[in-house]
Amino acid sequence: MTSRNVKILDQVRAEALRRDIPAADVERWLELARPSALLTVMGDGPVVGVVHGPPKLPADAEDPKYPLIASIDCAALPAGVTDLPLPPDGQLLLFGWPEDNGYGEVRYVPAGVAVEEREQYPSSFPPEDEEYSEVYAEMPQHDLRLTVDVSLPYVETIPGPPWSPPLPGDPPFEEMTKVWRTVLRGVPDGMFAYGGYAARLLLGGYGTEYNGFNPAWVGANPSGYSCYDGPVRGGGPPDHGDWVLLAEFHGLRSGGATIHWVIQRADLKERRFDQARVLVYWNP
Repeated sequence: MTSRNVKILDQVRAEALRRDIPAADVERWLELARPSALLTVMGDGPVVGVVHGPPKLPADAEDPKYPLIASIDCAALPAGVTDLPLPPDGQLLLFGWPEDNGYGEVRYVPAGVAVEEREQYPSSFPPEDEEYSEVYAEMPQHDLRLTVDVSLPYVETIPGPPWSPPLPGDPPFEEMTKVWRTVLRGVPDGMFAYGGYAARLLLGGYGTEYNGFNPAWVGANPSGYSCYDGPVRGGGPPDHGDWVLLAEFHGLRSGGATIHWVIQRADLKERRFDQARVLVYWNP
């Protein structure tokens, strides 16, 4: 763990103890810390991806239905930067649309595969349309730079029975999530730096929230989320497997817009990216 992240967790410990949370509970909470990659447009770390731009896909691949949100160079990610079984090389392509009821998908192009550049704007999202042009203007093409980050559970509660048991790592302590959010807002190179304009993408970790819920839980349990009436790609019967947050994108829409790509760990390991589920939360 980097000295930066040790310092962040020390701040969490100190703030929790200041709030009179028992030390044993604090240490149990800190054991849930997971490595994650924070990709920003204002950092000084190495370039590991790009926001937006035209996708590059194999000649026999179907044209994407949704705009490219970000492409990640897996070979540029240091080993252990997340605890996910990400590919060691190749390009991870995240597609979606940061609007209410948006969809998306994940594609992976292995290293060495011949690719061709596709149209930057899918026909269903024409840039000449004012509705879409406003969104495109808010996510211009830009390099993504890496900060090796650390993550803790972010939401206070999750739905209990009869919907499902909690997924591994869901927070047992409401007060500790409040501590984590307080500390996270003050990290100078963290996801909320520069008023949130610097951080665009998270890889791995717990992420933030989908309307107050753990995004991995909602992706795994679309029918168990009583407040959820939007689409979930890959929806169906609840599946309580080891669902994880693959990536989370923060757009700059009025009120905030977040896209979550979630997947089962086994599918990620086997490169079954078509099994990913996509959530879009927009708070206009």
